[in-house]
Amino acid sequence: MRRYMQFVRPYGWMIALTLIIGIVKFAIPLFIPYLIKIVIDDIIGSDILSAAEKKQQLVWWLGGTTLLFFLLRPPVEYFRQYYAQYTSNKILFDIRSQIYDHLQKLSLKYYSNTRAGEVISRVINDVEQTKNFVMIGLMNVWLDLATILIAVGIMLTMDVKLTIVTLLAFPFYAWSVKHFFGRLRELTRTRSQKLANVQSYLHERVSGMSVIKSFALEKREKALFDETNGEFLDAAIAHTKWNAKAFAVVNTITDVAPLLVIGYAGWHVIGGSLSVGTMVAFVAYIDRLYNPLRRLVNSSTTLTQAVASMDRVYELMDAPYDITDKPGAIEMPEAAGKLEFRNVSFSYEPEESPVLDDMSFTVNPGETVAFVGMSGGGKSTIISLIPRFYDVTGGAVLIDDLDVRDVNIESLRRNIGIVLQDNLLFSSSVRSNILMGKPDATDEEVIAAAKAANAHDFIMSLPYGYDTEVGERGVKLSGGQKQRIAIARVFLKNPPILILDEATSALDLESEALIQESLDRLAHDRTTIVVAHRLSTITHADNIFVIDHGELKENGTHTELLESGGIYHDLFLVQELDVPEV
Repeated sequence: MRRYMQFVRPYGWMIALTLIIGIVKFAIPLFIPYLIKIVIDDIIGSDILSAAEKKQQLVWWLGGTTLLFFLLRPPVEYFRQYYAQYTSNKILFDIRSQIYDHLQKLSLKYYSNTRAGEVISRVINDVEQTKNFVMIGLMNVWLDLATILIAVGIMLTMDVKLTIVTLLAFPFYAWSVKHFFGRLRELTRTRSQKLANVQSYLHERVSGMSVIKSFALEKREKALFDETNGEFLDAAIAHTKWNAKAFAVVNTITDVAPLLVIGYAGWHVIGGSLSVGTMVAFVAYIDRLYNPLRRLVNSSTTLTQAVASMDRVYELMDAPYDITDKPGAIEMPEAAGKLEFRNVSFSYEPEESPVLDDMSFTVNPGETVAFVGMSGGGKSTIISLIPRFYDVTGGAVLIDDLDVRDVNIESLRRNIGIVLQDNLLFSSSVRSNILMGKPDATDEEVIAAAKAANAHDFIMSLPYGYDTEVGERGVKLSGGQKQRIAIARVFLKNPPILILDEATSALDLESEALIQESLDRLAHDRTTIVVAHRLSTITHADNIFVIDHGELKENGTHTELLESGGIYHDLFLVQELDVPEV
């Protein structure tokens, strides 16, 4: 809760104002029981007033009270609700903003080990639950306590002994709340985790619905969903059982209290030591007194849920950064394009075998080099180390003789453009997706980049041209179209170092020809690193590195590697390519 207060403090004056307005709002109805006493004892039961005077007094008291309610209650209620909601929503905005900033700083390692639905559940559901801490813990609880204190103060002015009888149930109430709500936090946390599992499952399955349908897995997936949903049901029922026990005991205590008051007051009214008006007023005040207590019970449950959600939110916010700028990291200038791996070793987890083992090579500025080898050999790992998506566990990666760990991450990645096999497009317009390469680019620059990527013509054929929404992950576009937009944004970025990871492997021949043409244009006069399975696409490379089980086994030009008769030569035969005589 102390950590949560850092988000609350900037709005402290608004919370204080809301509390003041709220106290006025809750205090107004507390006059009604006292008004009942006045009407019964001082008007109806008066021996000195005539019937006409009693009616006149009744009209005056009721009229004045009604006028007070109409003039004061509506604005007080409006501003209390408005400031309470405004403040809590501003706090949630700040929390989500900080979490999103945190999410962008987490490494790809975190996202490879964490389901997207789990993250989304914490950012949306759990943050929303913490709103109750503001609405209830910082506002309603104090208002209910203030209501109790005001009610007790009024009751003490009427009869001290009867007030003490009224409060006899309070210690039992406090004990029951402490006993039952101690375990509720853990049950709430478990329930929230199971709900997050349901959301994660749905997120994955909705994203992969085409796979489910293509393999006719609907029945199997329904059974798996029922299992996940059933785990949430079990957690929810366990939570409900304990909650129900708490309410059964607490509400029984608060329901018994009026019986004590009625019995004690009735006895003294019969004995003549207490007025009927005072008895009726006290019975009315019991309702005013114990309703806040019942709300406090509800508040205990809700606050427990809010605290459990806080735990999950801060668990996310405490996820460590694997990739950070070191103290004193320098700004990388525009790179000339020299790339060096110097005795690089890497493993994704400390206990795992190395994916790369003591690898060294150099790429000179302006060269085009290719990495080939069997799947799982470490090619994609190599290109992930260049922009520091991961950090080496041994050795160093250098660009222009600067260790990439010595420069700040933003300036490093500004010098690198990446085109993947399956480039992600966001569900905004074509223009917005291209602008990711250079957010402040002009329309002319966007169009020029699209033309260079052979994308302009198909974009203009779309319903709204560059303003056409592409759908989630670019679902409205073909694979070749998505790839050309991805290439266009790299053209717009115009980086000195280019990484192409299987950029044409999943395309038809026509799309591949268009994209290969644009990639050749993009690679001109810049250092280009290509990862390819189809060896026919990299025969022009200045240097080809053959990677096998994390080690650099061979390197040379296409011709040199064929002449050597090694791994590269064998890969060529596997792909049934014509091997020229050498």
